[in-house]
Amino acid sequence: MPKITCFAATGKRKTSIARVRMIPGNGLIVVNKKAYETYFGRQALQMVVQQPFKVTGTVGRFDITANILGGGLSGQADALKHGIARALLSMNPDYRKPLKKAGFLTRDARIKERKKYGRKKARKRFQYSKR
Repeated sequence: MPKITCFAATGKRKTSIARVRMIPGNGLIVVNKKAYETYFGRQALQMVVQQPFKVTGTVGRFDITANILGGGLSGQADALKHGIARALLSMNPDYRKPLKKAGFLTRDARIKERKKYGRKKARKRFQYSKR
């Protein structure tokens, strides 16, 4: 049986969806055909993307190619983090414990609440005047 060299996973956060492909390499991360340093300009977002590698001790061992759709930059960075964590898990099941403990395998399901009829927004009411 041939050994699998490419690992794929999907990460989600809010309305962002990240399709991640991971191959053994030297730590190059490409997001929507751009280097992740230019795609995620803020240092904090770049750190979020690197977190799964730091937890598992695999910094610089894999090349990541990701296509991300929807949402804003922060949601996209979290979706990419989720996808990388799932790809690492599919590569080596021993990484489950540290990734689970750090909370990277849990899908963050918080999304915008829908607007209700008879209201201005999801919960905001129209102004009430007694007299």
